[in-house]
Amino acid sequence: MGKYDPSRYQVDLNSIPHMVSSMLPGSRSRELHGRATKWFRGLSGQVRLFPVAFESGQGCVVRDVDGNEYLDFSSGIYVTTLGHCHPKVVEAVQTYAGKLMNMHDFTTEIKVRLLEKLQTFMPGDFGGFQFYDSGTTAVEAGLRTCRAATGKHEFISCFADFHGKSGHAIGLARMTKLNGPTRAPGFYLVPRPDTYRPLWTRADGSLDTEKYLEFFDQFIAESTTKQVAAFVLEPIQGWAGSIMPPDDFFPKLKKFLDERDILLFADEVLTGMGRTGKVLCMEHYGVVPDVVTLGKGFGNGFPVTAMCVRKPYADAVDKISASTSYGGNPMACAAALACIEVIEEEDLLAHAMHLGDLFAKKMADWPSKYPIVGDCRVKGCLMGVELVKDKATKEPFAAAGTMVYQKAFAKGLAWVPAGHILRMSPPIVMPDEMAMKGMDIIEEAIAETQKELG
Repeated sequence: MGKYDPSRYQVDLNSIPHMVSSMLPGSRSRELHGRATKWFRGLSGQVRLFPVAFESGQGCVVRDVDGNEYLDFSSGIYVTTLGHCHPKVVEAVQTYAGKLMNMHDFTTEIKVRLLEKLQTFMPGDFGGFQFYDSGTTAVEAGLRTCRAATGKHEFISCFADFHGKSGHAIGLARMTKLNGPTRAPGFYLVPRPDTYRPLWTRADGSLDTEKYLEFFDQFIAESTTKQVAAFVLEPIQGWAGSIMPPDDFFPKLKKFLDERDILLFADEVLTGMGRTGKVLCMEHYGVVPDVVTLGKGFGNGFPVTAMCVRKPYADAVDKISASTSYGGNPMACAAALACIEVIEEEDLLAHAMHLGDLFAKKMADWPSKYPIVGDCRVKGCLMGVELVKDKATKEPFAAAGTMVYQKAFAKGLAWVPAGHILRMSPPIVMPDEMAMKGMDIIEEAIAETQKELG
């Protein structure tokens, strides 16, 4: 296969996006959506805002049932990191779909190959792995592992992080749309550093990481039973809007936790597997977490996730009844192994970093150019644009976010809304020219929205 070849993913940008419907979503999309919603409930916000029905995808382009073709700036909600239907991943899944689909947690050759590759692919001294079929399940297993490894039972996590939708995973976040209590005893929420909206600042107005750590110390002393097993968090918040911490936060946090015998659990389901230009996003900060979860891009669309534990704590995995019915089935292992090999063979970590540099330069003047743009942030192929009513007060502008999202989608850009924050996560295989065309569409939508809103 060889080093990254942009021609594999190149399309004629004069013909993409290609919008043929006079009304969007098109008539066939609206008909199918109407049939589906007679029975299907619980749609995501992005579908409610633009209820299109997709039919196929190839590389960085997706096609709906009406024949409209879109640039994909969502990677299927951060999943198809290598683009849609990468031939190596497709072949790997097809091979095992016709050979051996599932044998619980018995050993298979493809599983062994994945384990051996993952151990060398991951940064740091990871020595214990288990495979699952959803990010939530991997997170739940990670929590049990932290308890088994430490003998402690409490967890600290951060407001607006997202870790899944089962009981304890919900307990790690603030799910405001649920009735009744959302956190079990021993689950605590604390604020995390946000460079655009800092709670504590230095005299020069910059975020003061030390003040956050002082708060954590006081919180543990006064609000917990001092039986904290782990601090759990996303390296970069996804659902909350690509919120990125200051560079000194994770190194200082790891030292803080080590001094208190508390594990650092990084949920990299969204940020891992090259999304930010590194295998793990935590590599940007020079930190190796004690427990890591992988997902989304781990299988490039095939439902496979992983819990990874550093060697000092790996024996704890044997104590938690870690296996699942579908975790590590041959198709899943084949997909994950193929994804790792593609990242290496096509030099995609370097390409993701390169794209991040292009995106940063493209967005550099947006806050000064458009009054509604408060902040732009990027790391590799993970981006966020925060829209505000007033730059001084930083009041969120959710209506503007909805307008920009819908306008860009109608122009042929499939992407992710988050209220007043626009989220972009293009495949890390995207050619430069295609990436810039996608950003042009976003900027056009921002400019039109700015004009309409005055």
